[in-house]
Amino acid sequence: MQAHVKQRVSYTPEPQNITLRIAREGHVVGEFQALGGPCEVLLDLPGLDDARHFVALAADEARRIEAKFSRYSASGVVHRINNAKGRPVTLDEEAAALLDFAQTCHRLSDGAFDITSGVLRRAWTFDGSDRLPDPAAVTALLPHVGWHRVNWNRPELRLPLGMQIDLGGVGKEYAVDQAARQLSAAGISAALINFGGDVFALGPRANGEPWMVGIDDPRATGQACVRAVPLYRSGLATSGDARRFLQKDGERYGHILNPKTGWPVRGAPRSVSVKADSCVDAGMLATFAMLKGPDAENFLKTEGAEHFIIW
Repeated sequence: MQAHVKQRVSYTPEPQNITLRIAREGHVVGEFQALGGPCEVLLDLPGLDDARHFVALAADEARRIEAKFSRYSASGVVHRINNAKGRPVTLDEEAAALLDFAQTCHRLSDGAFDITSGVLRRAWTFDGSDRLPDPAAVTALLPHVGWHRVNWNRPELRLPLGMQIDLGGVGKEYAVDQAARQLSAAGISAALINFGGDVFALGPRANGEPWMVGIDDPRATGQACVRAVPLYRSGLATSGDARRFLQKDGERYGHILNPKTGWPVRGAPRSVSVKADSCVDAGMLATFAMLKGPDAENFLKTEGAEHFIIW
């Protein structure tokens, strides 16, 4: 299952702020900031001048999607939806396709994947501290959570007063796949796109070898990898609690929330990485697995998904 785009909306690129370097293995690495963190594009091209244009294509696409779909972008469609005050909002084809995808994820997950659950961040701040929210504050938000409360009659969306949507659960993976499509259309195949740890390989390296992607160790995040995954033409996404969590009285509370209770999923793995045909599919399966809590492994085995779990 993939979220396809049928229409490209107009977008004025921001200044690139791209850095380029040659990696020890011989490929070009282009780096820039977008989607709330570091992004990179690895290209098997002979030199930096050849690579600059293609890295810029990927950067433009990442920033376009961020401007359109981030909840923090005042000019974006999510901001317009969340501030409509109960009035209907008509969406373009790209936004409607993402809403259809989110609705499908909600159905396939039995309601566990819910893009209206972002409102719960009013109570939760996953900053590594021991400050749990007042249970009454969480309970008070639950009437504003639930895709079943939303009126989605494509292409028109209407949220009840007090509700919001947040596409953060699919946006970065979608940006990876869209950037890959831009590069593929430009004739690039020996490339790896990595936006904040969500990855897609357009094809193997120029010598036919796979791109090797490391999986971060959540117990020493940013310092060690626990496995290297070979990618030829596939996506890889990881969901976990390494950077966003609370901890109190020896119990760790990850940022993956159960939209029905408003509290973190109990017994979830520290990290779930999934390999799939697209980054969107990999991210969907990784998130679904986290939402399954202690049944994450059984879920992924049943789905036949290539995966790696850290408890």
